[in-house]
Amino acid sequence: MTAVIILGDGGHSRVIQEIIAGNAAYQMKAILDDKYNAGFQQKGIIHAPIAFLPKVFSKGSKVVVAIGDNRTRKRIVQSLHLLPKHYLTVIHPSAIVSTSARIGCGTVIMPSAVINANAEIGAHCIVNTSAIVEHDNEIDDFTHLSPNTTLTGNVTTGVGVHVGAAATIIPGKHLGSWSVIGAGSTVIEHIPAYSKAVGNPTRIIEQILMN
Repeated sequence: MTAVIILGDGGHSRVIQEIIAGNAAYQMKAILDDKYNAGFQQKGIIHAPIAFLPKVFSKGSKVVVAIGDNRTRKRIVQSLHLLPKHYLTVIHPSAIVSTSARIGCGTVIMPSAVINANAEIGAHCIVNTSAIVEHDNEIDDFTHLSPNTTLTGNVTTGVGVHVGAAATIIPGKHLGSWSVIGAGSTVIEHIPAYSKAVGNPTRIIEQILMN
């Protein structure tokens, strides 16, 4: 049985906690979040600040960074200096994942998501509930595909992209790094990096400043 340490204890984390709890191969060891000032145990699970990770991490443990915001998730992963093998890839049993798809470390595939043939999902991504990633997509690290998004064939993204709920990307389009696609949008053109695009079809409404 694999001991799992979850970083983050918000709404996104609660979904991941339920997936972990429902898998007999996993045992929840700790939930770490900086909203906790000190460590305590509840139902056999350690709750503590993220700084407790070295105290609870042991050989064979796996870590999931269960934080929905892409920038925050990337910042925390970079601060931990863990090896890829130390991260758990979480796939809900109701998700459909092609045997030819490739899923990166620390990525979470939520209920009823579909990952089709030859798709490649990077590390620490979120493929949220009922999202569809069609054949030959290439999704870079720290991307978040919100519920009911549809990425049709041969879509590519840069790092840190956020696609809003129920957005659709037509075949062959590229979403540049750290771009944001508004909920319900339809993307029919390439989207430049650091851009926010909304509408049907999308139009760019602002440039995103990175801190």
